[in-house]
Amino acid sequence: MSEPITLNVGGKLYTTSLSTLTSFPDSMLGAMFSGKIPTKKDSQGNCFIDRDGKIFRYILNFLRTSHLDLPEDFQEMGLLRREVDFYQIQPLIEALQEKEIELSKAEKNAMLNITLDQKTQTVHFTVREAPQIYSLSSSNMEVFSAHIFSTSCLFLKLLGSKLYYCFNGNLSSISSYLQDPNHLTLDWVASVEGLPEEEYTRQNLKRLWVVPDNKQINSFQVFVEEVLKIAMSDGFCIDSAHPHTSDFMNNKMIRLIRYK
Repeated sequence: MSEPITLNVGGKLYTTSLSTLTSFPDSMLGAMFSGKIPTKKDSQGNCFIDRDGKIFRYILNFLRTSHLDLPEDFQEMGLLRREVDFYQIQPLIEALQEKEIELSKAEKNAMLNITLDQKTQTVHFTVREAPQIYSLSSSNMEVFSAHIFSTSCLFLKLLGSKLYYCFNGNLSSISSYLQDPNHLTLDWVASVEGLPEEEYTRQNLKRLWVVPDNKQINSFQVFVEEVLKIAMSDGFCIDSAHPHTSDFMNNKMIRLIRYK
């Protein structure tokens, strides 16, 4: 084993080895302790990470054992998910998703209701045709909105781990937008042919992706298919009574139920 290293994570001290910290080279910790990213020091010379110190114990134990061990009464899944997202340890991300599925299946009966809205708006943008030569162009853009309610907050967290916003050239999990444990609102746009990438950022336009398939959601049909796939894998089925068949087929409303 390598020489021990003491970390100060949010004011809480941990001692481990360099080999443990770099066991996943592509993670944030792997980059920090291999020299790819500079590390900060506290007043005692310990490596300092400005993250939650209490939750870090579960991160560190996963690095040591490759198992995500949580107490039976663990109540901080949201905080753990945000910390796991920061450290970007891919096997830990997958282990947490499996744990959330396990917990979700342990829940009692649940209901999922999604109301969908779609509109078309005109977007104006400039196109650079040559150095110092620009032209004004416009195109129609499909704008989508989905209002999601579920009595199962664990399912919403699961859904949030599968859907990502694409903005400013980066993918970010919609889990970070989950303020209410039972409600989630998604707003996104379809890609527009010829619209420069920087225009999406300038006009604050988010696109929606589903992972790990890395599929862009450019229509409500695709959105409904992906939500149904995720929900049915979690034990949900279509409510035969609601909504009206025409609303479901027209992608206006989705209602799913789960019986235990």
